[in-house]
Amino acid sequence: MRDYIIVRFQGISEGLVVMEAVFAVALFVLVLVIIGTEVINRTVAALLGAAVIISFGIVEQSEAATEFIDWNTIGLLAGMMVIVSILDKTGLFEYLAIKSARWGKARPGRILILLAVVTAVLSAFLDNVTTIILMVPVTFLIADALGISPLPLLLTQVLASNIGGAATLIGDPPNILIGSAAGLSFADFVVNLAPVVILTLPAVLAYLYLVFRKELKASETAEETIMGLDARGAIRDPVLLRKCLIVLGAVILAFFLHGALHLEAATIALFGAAVLLLYARSDVEEVLREVEWPTLFFFVGLFVLVGGLEATGVVGSIAELLTAFDATSALTAVTILWGSAVASAVVDNIPFTATMIPVLQELARSEGLSEAQLRPLWWSLALGADFGGNATLIGASANVVAAGMAERAGQRITFVKFLIYGIPVTLISVTVATGYVLLRYYA
Repeated sequence: MRDYIIVRFQGISEGLVVMEAVFAVALFVLVLVIIGTEVINRTVAALLGAAVIISFGIVEQSEAATEFIDWNTIGLLAGMMVIVSILDKTGLFEYLAIKSARWGKARPGRILILLAVVTAVLSAFLDNVTTIILMVPVTFLIADALGISPLPLLLTQVLASNIGGAATLIGDPPNILIGSAAGLSFADFVVNLAPVVILTLPAVLAYLYLVFRKELKASETAEETIMGLDARGAIRDPVLLRKCLIVLGAVILAFFLHGALHLEAATIALFGAAVLLLYARSDVEEVLREVEWPTLFFFVGLFVLVGGLEATGVVGSIAELLTAFDATSALTAVTILWGSAVASAVVDNIPFTATMIPVLQELARSEGLSEAQLRPLWWSLALGADFGGNATLIGASANVVAAGMAERAGQRITFVKFLIYGIPVTLISVTVATGYVLLRYYA
């Protein structure tokens, strides 16, 4: 009788665990659907989902705050947002855009390439959402001066932004998540991912130039208008610009040296933000109003949702599926790369990456992978998530932001229109990334 009761109790416990896992997965999928369909604001959806997970006892509140919310990621994003908010007041981004147009000598095809390269480079050192927000208004100005539709320039910029952002730790939110979870430095990302970005960007831009070339015909007065734009006059505060560049340069240098400094990326970014606020004598309340608080709270809710999947064993089960392959083989890396690209096309690459990080950590524990053996898988995840985000309008946050700004300006980018250009770009970039991963890590 006693044995029967024990077995019965164990059966009930296992049943409850399964029910919790099913509930956590269903809630996570529901939140992703809401985010993808934009029924309600994505930050509200993520926070509601997190509140439900905690309220039902799947994750304790203290556990969520101490174990599942990645405060290093939150701090890094917040610090960089403050720095960029102050830098925006200098007019630097308008200066770069006007310079690109002047260098292009009113030739739309050349300007398309130059603006895309500027956007990609900026996206490597600022997050790509911020870069798009700062560059899009000037892009409309240049397109108007050229007498062409802004959509080719805009689409090329946002696609280039997601590729350029893959080059560094701070360029794309998935990289920030991966770097924080895996203990990878700014220098690690530059050494391992910048080369594949340099290889990928020219191939993608060549394709986009060929696709858009018929739409890139400037008006007769375009050259006179473009050459009349005052790049130097775009710099509104040279003194503030100098202060911003000094602090930003020091922050980027500290990112490279953070291992030797024994400082986390969040500490460096927040330290830099505080120093710049003091050095520039900025209005603190005004600067903080410019911080993307919805994005930060979205991350908080997302971390708790993913924590629910981890706490109920769902993450471990996915990791077991991956162990069907030899975790040290090239096949596993390629599977993660392409799987991440496909998944990031369907859902925003931020929640997907947040879900996959504990999967790879569990895989490393179960298979006894060394840090050196695990790193190619981290790079595969980063490249798949970053490049796959280009496939659809909802694949990356920068895409959604660009589409929203375009629609407010009367230039609607539909889901299908983005798909037409995004899928080929994704196939090109992921193919290049596959060759790079195979040759560099498994040849």
